Amino acid sequence: MNDSYAVIGNPIAHSKSPLIHAAFAQQTNQSMHYAALLAPLDGFQPTVENFRSQGGKGLNVTVPFKLEAYRFSTHLTERASIAQAVNTLKFERDEILGDNTDGAGLVRDIETNLGVPIDNKRILLMGAGGAARGVILPLLQKKPALLSIANRTPHKAEALQKLFDTYGKVTSGDFMHFSGETFDIVINATSASLHDELPELPIGIFAQTGLAYDMMYGREPTRFLKFAQQSGARKIADGIGMLVEQAAESFYLWRNIKPETKPVIAMLKSII
Repeated sequence: MNDSYAVIGNPIAHSKSPLIHAAFAQQTNQSMHYAALLAPLDGFQPTVENFRSQGGKGLNVTVPFKLEAYRFSTHLTERASIAQAVNTLKFERDEILGDNTDGAGLVRDIETNLGVPIDNKRILLMGAGGAARGVILPLLQKKPALLSIANRTPHKAEALQKLFDTYGKVTSGDFMHFSGETFDIVINATSASLHDELPELPIGIFAQTGLAYDMMYGREPTRFLKFAQQSGARKIADGIGMLVEQAAESFYLWRNIKPETKPVIAMLKSII
């Protein structure tokens, strides 16, 4: 019988994870089955327990269950522990290992796929929710000159600054707090692009040689990416590469094999 994995969320029908992991399994000759698992909003734990009781080996976790997955884990990686959010579960006997592969996926997409080194760069991270929390430690581990966290409600950004300032130079504030500054890499981790909205950004934050990165993805560039391009950012990218790279991190955690991501990114881009 094939080993069983799934992505759990609500909603879940839109998830590209089954396509991604099917491609990884075929590429690496792994005998595994990967499905999409819809959990009731108040039924995360029983849904996971049922999956485990049927022999499930691991889960990817998406909205709105990353915090519940964090609480549900019996062991945590450092990056999951400090993010207080889990997007990957691995089941081994009685142990439930919780990991967060989002930041590693983002870093790999920026540095390897897009060819933009993070070392000594000035980074602006927009947003202070779960998406932002999951990527701060991996970004700081790449030794940027500065990581600034901007959020509509500045106290949430300040809380993250205090949480992470022992790992590197971190500043925080609302969006307009950074008026007059420029950044080499600007990352949109807000939900604005889901609603076709543009966060209130100060003019001139994009360095002429810089990268604008939106964690959301779609057939057309988001309003944030269009604004960045019009404002002078030399390179723009959406989150499709991050999606595939974080999945590859999960796959490696489960199967101890690193799949090739570039052909899967190209495949996804052709069908979105």
